[in-house]
Amino acid sequence: MKGTLMKINCVIVNYNDAGTVLELVGRIRGYRCFDQIVVVDNASTDDSWQRLEPLKDHKVAVIRGEKNGGYGYGNNLGVKYAAQVNEATHVVIANPDVEFSESLVLAMGRIFSQHPDAGVVSAVMEDMEYGGLGRGWPLRGFVGELLAMGPVSRRIFGRFLNYPEKYFEGKKAVWVDVVHGSMLMVDTAAFLGCGGYDENIFLYQEEAVLGWKMRTEGYRTALLLAQSYVHRHGVSVGKSVGQALERQKLRHESVLYYMKHYLYINPFQAAVARMWFWGILMEIRVMCR
Repeated sequence: MKGTLMKINCVIVNYNDAGTVLELVGRIRGYRCFDQIVVVDNASTDDSWQRLEPLKDHKVAVIRGEKNGGYGYGNNLGVKYAAQVNEATHVVIANPDVEFSESLVLAMGRIFSQHPDAGVVSAVMEDMEYGGLGRGWPLRGFVGELLAMGPVSRRIFGRFLNYPEKYFEGKKAVWVDVVHGSMLMVDTAAFLGCGGYDENIFLYQEEAVLGWKMRTEGYRTALLLAQSYVHRHGVSVGKSVGQALERQKLRHESVLYYMKHYLYINPFQAAVARMWFWGILMEIRVMCR
């Protein structure tokens, strides 16, 4: 890694979840691949700042945002700090509720050293709430995004919404459009050059926006199939957003914003999307009874 002049930081965003952040920092503090770990507190309303501030030393920086601007705001703040203060060439963006090895970080770094056009690299996500393995997916159009939203429709039409299984068979890594945002590595210059995350999105749909921006700017996204990380999905989100219906409503807002600003849908399509989202909420009410 040193031979390729890579300087890697890790950014972790916190909001009222200091305990989970402390656990993750404790696990990765000793990783020699990280020049520094940057913890961003998104203006927590509990005692998070008081609990996280003592982490500060030569290996860990703790900074505070002016507001709780959401996932994109916090990570953009952390990546900018890593670039400007630490001169990081690459940044691992990690949710507090993930577990990953140092060997995974090194493997992701090797992809960047071998492929100058790589903008994002991630690995297979082991989802501990829903089960199964999370991999990459293609950027979808208007209809594809609608179908991917519904609990029933995404199961019925899943084969048309994702890469075919044979695309992954017998390979150690593949190029994809989008990867899960819970743990990934970005080329700092590419990330900041394309504008980073869209801060108008508070939560959800950040992955598609980043994939869209990277592809538009000529960068590619890689998925490592021989490596994985664990995501204890919903640990942090559940504490800050709440119940299933409220999370789903927030997801609908983010997807509609993405459709308007990146898929350039018209007013009629927006109305169709709102009706579709209403139907999904009805589905969830029935399923949660």
